[in-house]
Amino acid sequence: MAAIDLIGVPLDLGASRRGVEMGPSAVRLARLEEHLESLGHDVRDLGDAPVPTRETLGFGRGLDYLPTIAAVCRDVATRTANVVRERRIPLVLGGDHSVSAGSVAGVATALAERGERLGVIWLDAHADLNTPESSLSGNVHGMPLAHLLGFGDPETASIASPSPAMRAANTVIIGARDLDQAERGHIREFGVRTFTMREIDERGMRAVLQEAIALASEGTHGIHVSLDLDFLDPREAPGVGTPVRGGATYREAHLTMETLWDTGRVVSMDLVEVNPVLDRENHTAELAVGLVASGFGQRIL
Repeated sequence: MAAIDLIGVPLDLGASRRGVEMGPSAVRLARLEEHLESLGHDVRDLGDAPVPTRETLGFGRGLDYLPTIAAVCRDVATRTANVVRERRIPLVLGGDHSVSAGSVAGVATALAERGERLGVIWLDAHADLNTPESSLSGNVHGMPLAHLLGFGDPETASIASPSPAMRAANTVIIGARDLDQAERGHIREFGVRTFTMREIDERGMRAVLQEAIALASEGTHGIHVSLDLDFLDPREAPGVGTPVRGGATYREAHLTMETLWDTGRVVSMDLVEVNPVLDRENHTAELAVGLVASGFGQRIL
């Protein structure tokens, strides 16, 4: 079984809506640690990384918070790198998706010290490939994947050592259905394989996963799974900040997580964008816990 360390990052500075800062607490209340331990895993909860609030920073918006987000991500990267150095799996609980600019960078740094590379599978309705120059909203949670690939803000794009954190050839987005014009261009320019919901509809999730896993695995030691709950259709996961109709079904999401665990290559994971303020009776957090359990070996039979 796996050795897993939980790290909360109650960050909402990258999003336009408040509430995701309560995501780590909501997921813990849904008994994440207990579920993982029931599967036989060795689980430690390392608590939350310190995150400044909007109130202490003074009210701003969008890119005003980028320097603070970069600092938080550097701290998160240090934490995830230390976990990987101990041969354990960091499971980072967001917070908005900008936390992944730190979590993935830390994992990549620790693997690079051993001469190993990281592949990434990004489960999301959005590509998160905007840069500060291309973003229409200025919301930093729409930029972490670009930063991890070495584009955008130099401070945030250079957290991994060496940087960029991973190669575009080993980076895969699954579930995309809300892309702006700049992101469409960046997908082509950066060379990130992106499976939209149309392709999932046409080919089926199983075929998409097989190709995605092959791409993320080629020449890499392991795979980081970044699960944004808006990957699912909002009828399944209402408690997210940026819901988009037409997402993955309940079973497609569980199949995804089960299949990824079956590879034996998952070395780290993010669970982000759970927003209890927009949820119904913690339903989305409970769904998230079930998906993470599937991602760590829970099966129907």
